[in-house]
Amino acid sequence: MINQDELPDQLEQQLGRLLHYGTLAAAAVVAAGLAIAFASDALGLPIATAGIALFILLPVLRVAAMLIFFLRARDYRYGAIAALVLFIILISFFIGAR
Repeated sequence: MINQDELPDQLEQQLGRLLHYGTLAAAAVVAAGLAIAFASDALGLPIATAGIALFILLPVLRVAAMLIFFLRARDYRYGAIAALVLFIILISFFIGAR
């Protein structure tokens, strides 16, 4: 079990890494897509669009990571809140996709 005093620091570090590397990856995908788009119009734009989708997906990944972190720390109250937020995000996605 994780020490309760260390929870905020560990969570911030893990989320910081997730968002930092996720942002770098998404920016690299967008940049690669744009570079390819200048060379070949048909192929680059879908790659750049995937990078933008990754930017949009990062907050969802953050909530999912928080859910996993809280459940592993046996902090079920915050785990339930994170699960509810993730559920609302997913319901909103499916309603918007219809």
